[in-house]
Amino acid sequence: MNIQIAIAYHSGYGHTEALAKAVHDGAGREPGATARLINVTEMTEADWDVLNAADAIIFGSPTYMGAVSGPFKTFMDATSRIWFQRGWQDKVAAGFTVSSSQAGDKFATLSQLSTLAAQHGMIWISLGLLPGNNSSTGSVEDINRIGASIGAMAQANGDQGGDVAPPDSDRRTAALLGARVAEITARLKTGTQVALIDDTPQAAGDPACSISA
Repeated sequence: MNIQIAIAYHSGYGHTEALAKAVHDGAGREPGATARLINVTEMTEADWDVLNAADAIIFGSPTYMGAVSGPFKTFMDATSRIWFQRGWQDKVAAGFTVSSSQAGDKFATLSQLSTLAAQHGMIWISLGLLPGNNSSTGSVEDINRIGASIGAMAQANGDQGGDVAPPDSDRRTAALLGARVAEITARLKTGTQVALIDDTPQAAGDPACSISA
């Protein structure tokens, strides 16, 4: 089975692009998954076709002044026609971001990305990792060293390029996000997820109707 995953991102200084490539590599670990990188500042009709055909879209933006970057917001606004037509309804979605500061209000950016997904009726996938670097035995080499939950967060020193920053631990965290999205998308597409709630009406006396206090 073929799983199509698109990674739509903007990168101002190469740091977000480095994360996007890590997400791409992680997504490619899932058997049958094909991942595509899309720079939202260079959108073509073919790129829009890739997004529309994708089973999952992973959004990536740097955090500038506590929000997504201007170019990424332009892309967000450009999806309004798709939103109106419900073109991305029930696609899987996830997100990642990076700033030069350790905190940098990155949660606000991921909140914007998840809200974009919610407006499109998409299914948001969290990072799904315990926080790292939060004990006396932890270190900056830990997976999820920033301690994110809603998506992948990274920190890149402002005086270093994307060839060096963000560090390997953040790139490995981003790769795990890509792998998680690919795996969950495959499970959803093959129907291996079991419904948690059976809303079929039950007849009186059916054991399924009994509730233990």
